[in-house]
Amino acid sequence: MAEMVGPRLYSCCNCRNHVALHDDVISKSFQGRNGRAFLFSHAMNIVVGPKEDRQLMTGLHTVADVFCSDCRVVLGWKYERAYEETQKYKEGKFILEKSKIHHLTKEISVFAFCHINQWICSLHFLI
Repeated sequence: MAEMVGPRLYSCCNCRNHVALHDDVISKSFQGRNGRAFLFSHAMNIVVGPKEDRQLMTGLHTVADVFCSDCRVVLGWKYERAYEETQKYKEGKFILEKSKIHHLTKEISVFAFCHINQWICSLHFLI
């Protein structure tokens, strides 16, 4: 069996744009607007919306919605500021809702890599 090439990723469930690395998951025990959500230390290929104060389950926070940079679907939010001392660890972190992201597994990554390599090899053949 082939090993996975590159990091395990999370992608936008709508357009498959890569939005986060599996290694950046801090916690899978968060609550989003529509159910379960993950806390990430970093996110990529996103657009951060305007900041606003929101009363969340853990108190008042300044947050900004985050959108997929390709299809503009709302994926979750970024914690900009926590007003309670016990919540300060969230500042600068990202909530991505489980229903809005898709975990790319090893098999999918290897499959995609193999197809890309076949395409590149075919291109070299044509040249």
